[in-house]
Amino acid sequence: MKKVLLFTLLSFILWTGAANAKRLSVNSGKANIRSGPGTNHEILWSAGKYYPVDIIKKSGNWYRIRDFEGDTGWIHKSLLKKIHSVIVKGPIANVREGPGTSSAVLFQAEKGVSFKLLKTKGKWLKVRHGDGDIGWVHKNLVWGY
Repeated sequence: MKKVLLFTLLSFILWTGAANAKRLSVNSGKANIRSGPGTNHEILWSAGKYYPVDIIKKSGNWYRIRDFEGDTGWIHKSLLKKIHSVIVKGPIANVREGPGTSSAVLFQAEKGVSFKLLKTKGKWLKVRHGDGDIGWVHKNLVWGY
């Protein structure tokens, strides 16, 4: 009985921690994600504008983040802002003229391409890329918002 109660309690703590994670997005053309909280730490990867991340820890002016693939790193807080955004999570996503599969495909976005969320209509999201391109993508193809 004690093991079941402990497991339930730990599961609840982990679930509520994930549910309460703060989501922010990169607000610059390029942001370096580092191995530690400071510019003296190794650059793990770079993220483009509107790249959404979950904040999991804070250390001074640095945030430890987790991205859509579960990768973690550190980013300076000045490079993040509260922007509703999404990122393509599968190999490719069709970005369409309107909210539906009957709408023409304007372009395709590869895994890791991020967009600012402009509007929702049912299961469809109107998005804008950092270069200004606008279209609609199905919500099952992206992570974020």
